[in-house]
Amino acid sequence: MATASPDTAAELMRTLLDNHRQFLVFLERRTGNRAIAEDILQEAFVRSLDKVDSIRQEESVTAWFYRVLRNAVVDYQRRSKVAHAKLEAFAAALPQDRLADDDVQQAVCQCIARLTETLKPEYAEALRVVEVRGEPVKDFARSAGISAANARVRLFRAREALRKQVLRSCGACATHGCIECSCASTHETDDM
Repeated sequence: MATASPDTAAELMRTLLDNHRQFLVFLERRTGNRAIAEDILQEAFVRSLDKVDSIRQEESVTAWFYRVLRNAVVDYQRRSKVAHAKLEAFAAALPQDRLADDDVQQAVCQCIARLTETLKPEYAEALRVVEVRGEPVKDFARSAGISAANARVRLFRAREALRKQVLRSCGACATHGCIECSCASTHETDDM
């Protein structure tokens, strides 16, 4: 098998570059996504740099590169299917992890509810309604007799006030997410 001379290799690369637009259209039709097509084409160009000088004289560089692109699309589709299957498996496992979420919720600092009660009553109510019960801010605003904008500001201030209370009261355990919190026992002894 004869290999191309350096001059011929440069000419072959120019031919590939001259067909860039057609290659991109070819890939975009097969992937359905311009960005993915551009990525595949770029990767194919890079991989082909070392191999272009091994193209047989009688072989068309364009035909050869279309074969490279077809193989790249097949590889991309295989990787996509594997990734999609893994995402589906992960999504299927999520409902089973609900128990783990409940365990984490139980492990979170027990003093949050107590600290919420130390806030201004309107702040405590905002947190209780929106954060705990999960009601929309606009519904909270209506029940509190304030505008939705005012309710958002109140909720923001309530969160900030609670954050400061948690930091002040819990210190280091608040910095680490209140997991395995020991401040509840500390507060019980402080209250005595």
